[in-house]
Amino acid sequence: MPTTTPQDIAVRYIATWNEADPDRRRALVAALWADDAAYRDPLSQARGHDAVAALIGGVQARFPDFRFTLAGQPDGHGTSVRFSWDLGPAGTDPVVQGTDFAELAPDGRLRAVTGFLDRVPAGA
Repeated sequence: MPTTTPQDIAVRYIATWNEADPDRRRALVAALWADDAAYRDPLSQARGHDAVAALIGGVQARFPDFRFTLAGQPDGHGTSVRFSWDLGPAGTDPVVQGTDFAELAPDGRLRAVTGFLDRVPAGA
């Protein structure tokens, strides 16, 4: 597995979720996620590059003025990485907060991500 830090993975992951251009977002997904990678959280799931990129686009459409930011220090053990994030309009307190657990493929890309929503406003 290539040497990459939990910090690097989390920063690239957050950048992918913030990329508004569909073509650039798709390229970021392909670089960071294994071909058959899976994503799931309590509200959604996706498998493969196209589905993950579309899911991210859907979240951006639902929250057009919101940005993801890394919260705290990512950590990892073996092929597992854990990090937390905030989501909200820039310069304000986050509206949504979550923690994601990622499993890395042998090539260092994401094989699976399971997201937990730590704080979600009613009706979101």
